[in-house]
Amino acid sequence: MTDSQTTYRVLARKYRPASFAELIGQQAMVRTLTNAIATGRIAHAFILTGVRGVGKTTTARILARALNCVGPDGKGGPTISPCGQCEPCRAIAEDRHVDVLEMDAASRTGVEDIRELTDGVRYKPVAARYKIYIIDEVHMLSKAAFNALLKTLEEPPPDVKFIFATTEIQKVPVTVLSRCQRFSLRRVPAELLEQHYAKILEAEKVAAEPAAVALVARAADGSVRDGLSLLDQAIALSGGGTISEASVRDMLGIADKGLVFDLLETVLKGDAAHALERLGSLYDGGADPILVIQDLLDLVHFLMRLKLTPTAGEGDPAMEGERGRGQPLAAKLSVPVLARAWQMLLKGLQEAQTAPSPLQAAEMVLVRLAYVADLPAPADVVKALSGDGAAAPAAGARSAAGMSTGSAAPSMLGGGSGAPGVRRAAVGETEPAGAPRTARAAEPTTAVAPGLEPSPQSFLEVVALFDRKREALLRSHLFANVHLVRFESGRIELRPTEGAPRDLANRLGKLLGDWTGERWVVSVSQNEGEPTLREQAAARDETMRHEAAAHPLVRAVLDTFPGARIEAVRDIGREAPAPADPELADDAAGDEGES
Repeated sequence: MTDSQTTYRVLARKYRPASFAELIGQQAMVRTLTNAIATGRIAHAFILTGVRGVGKTTTARILARALNCVGPDGKGGPTISPCGQCEPCRAIAEDRHVDVLEMDAASRTGVEDIRELTDGVRYKPVAARYKIYIIDEVHMLSKAAFNALLKTLEEPPPDVKFIFATTEIQKVPVTVLSRCQRFSLRRVPAELLEQHYAKILEAEKVAAEPAAVALVARAADGSVRDGLSLLDQAIALSGGGTISEASVRDMLGIADKGLVFDLLETVLKGDAAHALERLGSLYDGGADPILVIQDLLDLVHFLMRLKLTPTAGEGDPAMEGERGRGQPLAAKLSVPVLARAWQMLLKGLQEAQTAPSPLQAAEMVLVRLAYVADLPAPADVVKALSGDGAAAPAAGARSAAGMSTGSAAPSMLGGGSGAPGVRRAAVGETEPAGAPRTARAAEPTTAVAPGLEPSPQSFLEVVALFDRKREALLRSHLFANVHLVRFESGRIELRPTEGAPRDLANRLGKLLGDWTGERWVVSVSQNEGEPTLREQAAARDETMRHEAAAHPLVRAVLDTFPGARIEAVRDIGREAPAPADPELADDAAGDEGES
């Protein structure tokens, strides 16, 4: 074994920052600590939070050196730029300082571990200015351990500092958070990571293509350490040669951008069979189906940016190839088509991440995209239908026929099963006379005694009165289980159905008398009578459906999209009255939320 092999250190350890100046992407935290140390306003406890690999533990160690540095001459005080030469700086950097204690809460979660720690707080530092306790993954401590720490954390000795680090800040009790100065370390931007990794490769004397470094920076997802681990792997894969984009793609399981372009173009042409073949080739080549969907999402987003801002990606060497290939494609595709592709891919990505077979889920996404590729955008459908004489102009259709374009046009953005989903048409027609509707209470023509209701002038007004009085059960029976035989002011003759309570007539007469102050006679008849209000409402709804289906514009939409159907019809020209049936009321509320 050679000396180089025995002394090799991974990049994440070799290039670990030793000072705040070397930290990247955390300027806000560095500025706050700089001001705190300069003014002597140093907190007794800090908590550092952020995703893995952004520098929480590294920051804790740098802070420990900054607080205990004495300078090369041994006379310095706390500083934001530790010298790295004095004994405290060297001892802390080598993890051998007796007054800087680091504890992993993931392996020492119990209350006894914390009691051991708090017992040592009583003793003064041996060789440093401050005794510093660094607890990593502090959220792993048990509830009892947190409780044992609280009192010491609130009132520690002046020469003791606590520094906590965690990736799951939400699991730390609020009582602990309130006693600490919190710093949230941000994900490092990919551009900054790319520059950082390029400098490291230059120091390591390793050549790499800019696109390969950009891929590593993107795959790091804001984590400096994760990116350095990938960079180590890429260097090993190159075998001492140049790190190429192709080798990094193979290593990460990412499809070649050119192949992703080919796949997207094939799908948007509607060639599902060829698209599945291309996906299969990418899968056989080692590409992860989930990453392929993510690449398609990134590409659709980039094409949308090119569509809206032709200069997108200009000046970025890593994007020049994509710009050359993407500009002609972006020019051919419309914004609605790109938006529809984005929505379907986003829905498909969620399916692929949870499906038992990501490959099968990815294939179904491509099939759905290919199926809708030749379908026009909703706005184009409405324009085409309005312009060929099949229907009246838009203004006339909206005013005279009440056509709601937003409701009649099919939704092209959601991922369906391959067939057009349920379509909704709203055609407002003049309501036929006598149609069942809950009438508003008529304005009284004569004075009504205080506390009494005006006498209902129709059976519908009776139902409305029960609605206002919150007699929901009786109101429901009147609507669904009563055939009206005869109505006069003060007298009602009805035929209840089997579902009506036996004492319905008595209760109806008593309540009407109590509410109006007049005598009401309610009798049960054996005559057939009128259909129930529910039956009348259903018949009216069916009539309106037939009328809507006969409308030229709706008929054209139904013919254009096979399998579409009219789900509901409502009058959009005026405020719809409250339906008499509670179930219909719920449906109406749902329709309002969907439209």
